[in-house]
Amino acid sequence: MTKIPFMLRATALCLGFLSLSLSLQAQTNPPPASTTQRVDVTSGRPSDQQERRNSTASKIVIGRQELEQFGDANTLEILRRLPGITMPGAPGRGGPPRMRGLGAGYTQILMDGERVPPGFSLENVAPDQIERIEILRAPTAETGARAIGGTINIVMREGYRRRLNDVRVGLGYERGQWQPGASWTRNDTVGERWIYNLTATVFKRGTDDRNFGQTVSTDLATGRTLLAQEESARALNKREGMNVNGRLQWRGQAGDSVLIMPMYIRSTGTTDRTSTLTQSVGSTPLPYATSDSHGSGLFELARVGANLNLRFGDTRTDWRASVNRNRFENENLRREFGTGSLSPLRVLDDEAAIADRGASLNFKASRLLPNQHSLVGGFEIENNRRDENRITLQNGVPLLAEFGENVSARSQRLAAYAQDEWSFNPQWSAYAGLRWEGIHTEGESGLRSTSNRSSVWTPLAHTVWKFDPKGRDQIRVSLTRSYRSPTLQNLISRPSLNVRLPAPGPNSATQADRAGNPDLRPELATGLDVAIERYLSNGGILSANVFHRELNDYIRNVTALENVPWSAVPRWVSRPQNVGGAYTQGVELEAKFRLTDFVAGAPRIDVRSNLSVFNSKVDAVPGPNARLDEQPRGTLNLGGDYRVPGLPLNIGSSVNLTPGYETRISETQYRQVGLKRVWDAYATVNLNRNTLLRLTASNFIVRDYTTSSVVVTEATREAGRLVERTPVNLRVALEFKL
Repeated sequence: MTKIPFMLRATALCLGFLSLSLSLQAQTNPPPASTTQRVDVTSGRPSDQQERRNSTASKIVIGRQELEQFGDANTLEILRRLPGITMPGAPGRGGPPRMRGLGAGYTQILMDGERVPPGFSLENVAPDQIERIEILRAPTAETGARAIGGTINIVMREGYRRRLNDVRVGLGYERGQWQPGASWTRNDTVGERWIYNLTATVFKRGTDDRNFGQTVSTDLATGRTLLAQEESARALNKREGMNVNGRLQWRGQAGDSVLIMPMYIRSTGTTDRTSTLTQSVGSTPLPYATSDSHGSGLFELARVGANLNLRFGDTRTDWRASVNRNRFENENLRREFGTGSLSPLRVLDDEAAIADRGASLNFKASRLLPNQHSLVGGFEIENNRRDENRITLQNGVPLLAEFGENVSARSQRLAAYAQDEWSFNPQWSAYAGLRWEGIHTEGESGLRSTSNRSSVWTPLAHTVWKFDPKGRDQIRVSLTRSYRSPTLQNLISRPSLNVRLPAPGPNSATQADRAGNPDLRPELATGLDVAIERYLSNGGILSANVFHRELNDYIRNVTALENVPWSAVPRWVSRPQNVGGAYTQGVELEAKFRLTDFVAGAPRIDVRSNLSVFNSKVDAVPGPNARLDEQPRGTLNLGGDYRVPGLPLNIGSSVNLTPGYETRISETQYRQVGLKRVWDAYATVNLNRNTLLRLTASNFIVRDYTTSSVVVTEATREAGRLVERTPVNLRVALEFKL
């Protein structure tokens, strides 16, 4: 499929989607005969719909009501139901959220407008701590251009003057494991000027994960099976922790304010894993028959942010500063046994202690001019440092001794930007911005040191046209440049050896080591977004968005056989490389409405639905399915909420579908991912005015989730396959307003 026909067809699909919705609503809601006009009077922050509609850059706003519906245990569970967001991994698990199906590093994650610290996971943020989630499909000069896929901004609970004193206690259950948790949110004022907010969460979670893996090697000339191995594994994971987030704000009479935002997160956990490895075909003996491992870990994050807002006449200045420190400690002891053996054949002991420190300073000045221009300019300074101490012992002998035990990395980032947002008339507004970023990274590992410098200019433009200033329909167009910079780990990473087949012996293509590449260059992307939107009553919306990104210096992991210093024989190693040009494009449809808006006499069901279809191509890879890494062909979310008449009962459900897909990594390597389906449901009962009972079932359609990889050499074809089945998760919670 070529690029231009796809864009034309996608645009036609968007127009058709909007035309159909307009005609349906016109039939069910004819214009009133009366000329009486409705006037809505609002105060405080605009509603989620108003904020989305009035933004010149495309923005989706998810407020407290939608955040609370399912009673999710963490923020990642919320994000998987939002438009255009996919989650890697098995159902009910998964890692960082990804916009438009793009892999790690393409989605910018912000917290209160600032990038999250290294190593931070949204799984550690409880939904009770969040005020709203903002999704920006195209970058802006102010939020930053490291967002080829888009930006997710997590806005923590804000210090509004209304009083809150809410408590939630809950209990989850999953495959024999109990998951208790509790949270407390307090919001109040002190005198006329001070507002404070405090949210605290404690949790304990246990999971029982099971998987089944296969490795098969085939002779290409004869078709004979050379190797057939199967491994079944079980992992019992236990985690417990606490999160505390606070805000203390002083507000002056002239709009001046001071805000202090401390945050502390701490979690500990253990993993006990057992596995059994069998071999039905093979000329060499099994490396082991059974294995067991015990791992323990600690994650701790302390962060303090401060905002200072000052007005000087018509100019408003905003100073933001933050410092953070997080540490991660992990120890894993793995033992491997032969058939019937009580003494281990191999003992692998891996200990790591990682400390990250960071500080940032941001300045922004804005001025509203009489000619409907809003000028904004600013700069950013950010400094991060990582120190890693790691010891890997095999039967008491150090591995990777030539790389040393201590690894350090530093990065400094400078940025400056300017933007102008203006209204030509009540129908047409536009935005233009220019941003520059320079990044310098340094790293030391053993006797080696690396240094990397890069800088990027990113022009950005957005515009919105309202068909009628008083109407509900508008069209958006964005033309932007964005980029993805290599991570410190990708640039200077200490090699990570495969656990099943470690050095100094040989490994296999599907059991490869991992290592970094200090010569990586940033990816650059030029993007076009076109969206048509119709805003409905009751907070509903119909929207259709088409996007296209042209990528240069695309980075992907490539597996190859290398001569390496940690082995006397060549080993298969996966390294990130710049492989040339690529593109990605797609269509994103969203419909959020009340069913009675389209079907007269229907139940008052609030429908939430979104459909995204993705397509991509890597220029350097021949043949079909030469897609970007880990990008599915699309994702679908369909859900609804219903308030039962005459009863204090709300019910709702949501289905997420991500179809299976195949990705060709190179001429000799490809990866397959199976169908992923997640079905959630909830019910809430108002026991009295201040008490709510919430019941939730997550992932209650249990099915196998399969991933596989294939590497073809000159003589053999090696395939690895992993099958996982995650269980149903049940939760009950009581929420009190004190």
